[in-house]
Amino acid sequence: MWKLHRAKEPVTRPVVPDGLRIYAVGDVHGRADLLKKLFARIDADLQEDPIAEPIHVFLGDYIDRGRDSAAVLDLLIERAGAHKMTFLKGNHELYLTEFLENPRILSAWAQYGALPTLSSYGLTPTINANFQQQVELAARLGDAMPDSHRHFLTNLKPCFVCGDFFFVHAGVRPSTPLARQVEDDLFWIRDDFLLHEEPFEKIIVHGHTPVREPDVRKNRINIDTGAYATGRLTCLKLEQDKILFI
Repeated sequence: MWKLHRAKEPVTRPVVPDGLRIYAVGDVHGRADLLKKLFARIDADLQEDPIAEPIHVFLGDYIDRGRDSAAVLDLLIERAGAHKMTFLKGNHELYLTEFLENPRILSAWAQYGALPTLSSYGLTPTINANFQQQVELAARLGDAMPDSHRHFLTNLKPCFVCGDFFFVHAGVRPSTPLARQVEDDLFWIRDDFLLHEEPFEKIIVHGHTPVREPDVRKNRINIDTGAYATGRLTCLKLEQDKILFI
């Protein structure tokens, strides 16, 4: 059992609507093995305690760093055929989709773990590729990527709202209303958001910044537990006013 960082709880506890349960999942980063185990935990939880409307919410960063990015997308797409799921966009998905249009960003993307992603599609990238090699690599990736993966990446959402919770990859700009947030902040923000201790309009559920264990605070919940490095893929379970982890 993990010891959670819990700030003093607000007087009014945040809730999700009756009859609905959220399973929110942190950054997967190419760990298909952990994703399979997580699906088994969710299925066991649903079998033991059924509910009318369970929703999976993934917070982005499905790819890079881990070795099985393509397999992760396959698993998510397959799962969505039988379950209600919401997929958010992370900054790593931004790099992948941009690389297909602008191969020059390979060196920048490589710093974020691109090479294992390319390898997961059967490619053998050159670390110091020249421009022509970058163009050829982007073309080969486009050929290797199934249409289902392209459709998945094209339809990722920037955020998701349910009850008193706002789900996003990185966080939000404290000075900006939630309805007016810009995507650059939703995908990339760190310190301005993480150091903000005052309440937001809703509880922000996010990933992007790895923590050793789920970090539950009065204004936000961080569920990125660095799965690719730690082997710990976190799933947050929200039902009525309960905040649990499975």
